[in-house]
Amino acid sequence: MKILQTPVRFHPFIGGVENYVHSLSRELVELGHDVTVLCANEPESKKEDLIDGIRVLRLSYMGKIANTNITPSLPLKIMREKFDLVHTHLPTPWSADVSGLAAALKGKPLVLTYYNDIVAEGRARQIARLYNGTCLKLLLRRASKIIVIQPDYVDSSPHLREFRDKIETIPVGVDLSRFRPTHEATDGETLFFLSCLDRYHSYKGLDDLLEALVLVKEDYPEVKLLVGGSGELLDHYRGMTRDLCLEDNVEFLGFIPEDMLAKRYNRSDVFVLPSNSRSQEGFGMVALEAMACGKPVICTDIVGLAEDIEKRGAGLTVEPSNPKRLAVSIIHILKKGPELKEMGCAGRRLAVEKYGWRTVAERVEGVYYGQI
Repeated sequence: MKILQTPVRFHPFIGGVENYVHSLSRELVELGHDVTVLCANEPESKKEDLIDGIRVLRLSYMGKIANTNITPSLPLKIMREKFDLVHTHLPTPWSADVSGLAAALKGKPLVLTYYNDIVAEGRARQIARLYNGTCLKLLLRRASKIIVIQPDYVDSSPHLREFRDKIETIPVGVDLSRFRPTHEATDGETLFFLSCLDRYHSYKGLDDLLEALVLVKEDYPEVKLLVGGSGELLDHYRGMTRDLCLEDNVEFLGFIPEDMLAKRYNRSDVFVLPSNSRSQEGFGMVALEAMACGKPVICTDIVGLAEDIEKRGAGLTVEPSNPKRLAVSIIHILKKGPELKEMGCAGRRLAVEKYGWRTVAERVEGVYYGQI
């Protein structure tokens, strides 16, 4: 099968959607499919490349709107490609909308992975509402199949309910050979948080975590929070750390290269993901990576993994936007001591049984075959 993937960006750009498309496409190639990725050339790389057997075509772009690269040549490029099916991705509208129109014009099926709703603040909120009421509805109608990565999203999103009959829930996967326990020594009482530190990812809840850390510090004066990631809000978070007198307890690691991620997970005691926006948090891939490395996870109950984490004893879940409850959970889990290892083992077993990329890719492949 010839599959055209149209994410807004692709490897070596680092992000949740980019990692999803890269890992899924790599597995689809292993399953015998021909996969082409059309994306914006950010960061600037070779215009045409072959990565893990995936043909990658990168297009020039003329700036961004709401974190979406605008690639004027995308419509023509899609029309010139030969494919059996196009798989596109939201919440980056330009590439998804163009893909939907091109697939319709060529009479080809369109599969859409819908990670989360498009929301915005300030003036952009009106633009988001206009898009959601017009273009998004057309895109969802055009899609032959809609993949969501957590089941609750069908009911919580105001845009998906009427399309329930063509929605399939398939979770994000994890590279089990890359993200695995290595039993590296930790400094003890070490928390790890990882995200892009920009305004598009402020919903990941680092503000709440820093406020919670003030309370955790009362019981664990030596507690250490390692913050991975970079972005325009880095100075904001550093300033907040100073204001809360946490300079000895928080270390900003900056951007963490892909080949160092597994090591960083393994050198922590607990991974924390306190996301606070149900409409924006799609799944929580970083929490899955931490679990695959055998680390207990604390997350809010809106993260896609939350129910599995509770059921399998792989960590704790809390309500969003509640630093006090988050602090209680962190203190509770740190008191577990030797039991942390058991919780980490439970998370690793869960990742192996349910979230390996080959398992996920085979389910997506089944969706493809059902549409052609």
